[in-house]
Amino acid sequence: MKVDQKRFALLGAAGYIAPRHLKAISEANGILVAAMDKSDSVGVLDKYFPNAAFFTEFERFDRHLNKLKSNGKGIDYLTVCTPNYLHDAHIRYGLRLGADVICEKPTVLNPWNVSSLETIEEETGKKIFNILQLRLHPAIQELKKKIKLGEGFYEIDLTYITSRGSWYYASWKGDNEKSGGVATNIGIHFFDLMVWLFGEPQNNEVHLHTFDRASGILSFKNAKVTWFLSINANTLPKEVEGPSFRSLKINNDQIDLSYNFNQLHTESYKNILSGNGFGLDSSISSIKIASEVRNASPKGVQPNSHPLANLEIDKHPFK
Repeated sequence: MKVDQKRFALLGAAGYIAPRHLKAISEANGILVAAMDKSDSVGVLDKYFPNAAFFTEFERFDRHLNKLKSNGKGIDYLTVCTPNYLHDAHIRYGLRLGADVICEKPTVLNPWNVSSLETIEEETGKKIFNILQLRLHPAIQELKKKIKLGEGFYEIDLTYITSRGSWYYASWKGDNEKSGGVATNIGIHFFDLMVWLFGEPQNNEVHLHTFDRASGILSFKNAKVTWFLSINANTLPKEVEGPSFRSLKINNDQIDLSYNFNQLHTESYKNILSGNGFGLDSSISSIKIASEVRNASPKGVQPNSHPLANLEIDKHPFK
């Protein structure tokens, strides 16, 4: 092991997003010493860290990490890739274990949870870092430079559709209490991106929020964002091939988002390890926006709604 190699443990090793984190830890010159998931479908560990200790029970995982700590071989970072509703508890666990924490989005589901996490940061002297990878996208960084230097008002059309099958509704992701719903589960990165580009929103108008889609308008001092999110394949534009569609238009100019999204996790880790990661203060605004959308009483389709917002709503597959 190299002298400067950081030691990691990971919660949620069998999850969809875990491989991106494993790849990022490896490419950022880290070493995974332990991982845990109640599911044992974690063959991906063989690709990156075949020697990592693995546990299907949290209690044994905890005992192992505490033993390592007692022997002077504790972890530097705990990576949290568990279901959204567990993030708060698992972040607290990592901080109290004496590790910095890297958490997949969303950091927490509710904005009021952030202040208590800030208190634990102060008590432990450890930090919480968020994966806000879209801020590191080359096209977005170039766009931010132009917006920072430019003047005027910006009209933004944001569309993100990523198809999910019936399995989604049987999993924790289909439970709004556990995932935060569509706006949180797939939209929070884009809400964060808008805040990063244009500052704090002045108004959050929700037109539509169902089990498989959401839409509305975010208004900023110098920008209006008309957005649409969906996990329903029937909302994909007819000309689109494949299960997903990402579109970001600013004043009718299309922003190219074709860059390898997997690589953005690696860049996120490298930034964190170099002391430039995004902390809790970076995540609070997007958490607040997603929470407002989740708890709003939608106004229904308006004349200025996103063009896709008036599509017929499909029946919930399990209701």
